[in-house]
Amino acid sequence: MESLTEVQQQLFDWLVDYIKENQHSPSIRQMMRAMGLKSPAPIQSRLEHLRAKGYIDWTEGRARTIRILKPQGLPILGAIAAGSVVESYTDSVEQLDFSCSMLKPGDYALRVRGDSMIGALIGEGDVVIMRPVQDPKTLKNGAIVAARVNSEGTTLKYYHRKGNQVTLKPANPNYNVIEAAATDVEVQGLLVAVWRGYGHLAS
Repeated sequence: MESLTEVQQQLFDWLVDYIKENQHSPSIRQMMRAMGLKSPAPIQSRLEHLRAKGYIDWTEGRARTIRILKPQGLPILGAIAAGSVVESYTDSVEQLDFSCSMLKPGDYALRVRGDSMIGALIGEGDVVIMRPVQDPKTLKNGAIVAARVNSEGTTLKYYHRKGNQVTLKPANPNYNVIEAAATDVEVQGLLVAVWRGYGHLAS
């Protein structure tokens, strides 16, 4: 799915919130006020781009018919180990219904296996929502990431880097710290949120 510019994302996020709250789409004038614009032309241009990129649609010739098309869900791309490492995710195996304006194109979800991050309130069966990382050097030490280690598997851990050395720390003292050269660690995602279905906890 094609990404949005900053102003397109701003309008899309506002539309998602407005339609969710009011159960109908806003007028062009309302969008102009919300975006701080005095002319309808920029709004119309942004709407056309959102439509062309598959985020919204509307019925021609009828006012207030804008419909949100995406994001309505996130692909769950497999499992992420909260233990040692597991085989990397490949294909989407489930779809998580999760409509939320904080999500961005490219975000994805992984289902947690293991309890090595239980101290961070991330447990077995939870779904972690991840955002791709373009440059690991921009990560702050202590960030929770999905990292592929030595091309063997992917794990969810606290990320720390000092020079050319990366340390992946669990949030459970029963698990070992993973240390590797930065060149052997591929950071595949940064934790955005945790989604927990409480049904599986019922006895």
